[in-house]
Amino acid sequence: MSDRATSFPVITPTSTATDNRNRVRQPLVFGGIPESEGWALAPITPRDRVHFRVDRELPLDRFRADLPAGVTVTYDQGEGLYRVDGVPGSASVLADWIRAWAARHGSSTVGLRAETDVRRRTPRDLPPEFLADLCRHYGPVSLKRLQRNMSTIRLHLPDPDDLGQQVYEWILKAVSQYDESKSVPFGAFLATQLSKWVHDLGRNAHGRTAADTEHKQQKAIAAFIAEHQRRPSERELAAYMGQSVATLRRNSQTVATLNGLRNLQSLDGGPDATEILLPDSSEAPDEIMGEAEQTLLSHALTAACAPDPAARRDQRAGQPNVLGWATWYLTTWGGQTKTQLSADLNTSVRNMNVYADRVELALKDRLAELVD
Repeated sequence: MSDRATSFPVITPTSTATDNRNRVRQPLVFGGIPESEGWALAPITPRDRVHFRVDRELPLDRFRADLPAGVTVTYDQGEGLYRVDGVPGSASVLADWIRAWAARHGSSTVGLRAETDVRRRTPRDLPPEFLADLCRHYGPVSLKRLQRNMSTIRLHLPDPDDLGQQVYEWILKAVSQYDESKSVPFGAFLATQLSKWVHDLGRNAHGRTAADTEHKQQKAIAAFIAEHQRRPSERELAAYMGQSVATLRRNSQTVATLNGLRNLQSLDGGPDATEILLPDSSEAPDEIMGEAEQTLLSHALTAACAPDPAARRDQRAGQPNVLGWATWYLTTWGGQTKTQLSADLNTSVRNMNVYADRVELALKDRLAELVD
């Protein structure tokens, strides 16, 4: 037997948690390009931007062709919003040019706003393989992240194909806004933006302030139930939200009105139509107008506010024009002024006018069809 002492390795126990903390996360690679290097190939840059809507849709191809050199335009169909980008210092000149161009082509701008030093990148400037691989990676990740918001999403995007398309549009939007110099991973930035954009679906469809009111009430009710294991009374909910009971009632009236209108399957009064619930409906009796005229104009109004069946549901044209409908109905037959209605619905008169203008354009066509 050997005199040499037998040596055994000394094993220091380590926990799995410690190993996970010390593990270095490997960088993501898209299209054969490390993510950090990909962003550097198309860095985010400053520009001046003009946002605007119009009372009637612009001929986009002609608009693009007439834009000054180096100026680009994007059109968000869901919001009906145009964004024109130019070099820094060009915002005021672009704003004047846009107003003049729209006037020459029979349109007028709505809510035009010039903004300076907007930092953006153009997704198509990234290598195509990098961008395609990035979208393939973050598409399923985004869908998983959105599971907690699915009840809200289904109100606006019931078709899974539409949801998938919308997710990829959101990823491209995040790509255009992501600033890699802030040392925030793209995945974390995308998750934050997704939460905001899901909420914007309701704000775009039903008016920003009213949708915000509904969202705050739902969050407060859910928090109260989690804390007390029961639904709050009206007085408890008002105290929980830091509001007076009168304010809560007014806001609840707004939410109830929107909920009554939101889920209309047919605004033309078909067999699947849902009854429309209006606040203080006694203020708008049928006697305000003759029965025949009431029927004719009511039909034209609801048809003018109906979703365009050819549009995707996430687009503005694919949603019922709830705010426009309420504005026209309650000011025409309900005896309310826009100022009164603005207070009741907790939204601005300017916002009401934007949606009411859309109704006016469609209403002229509907009335002509009915008369013929």
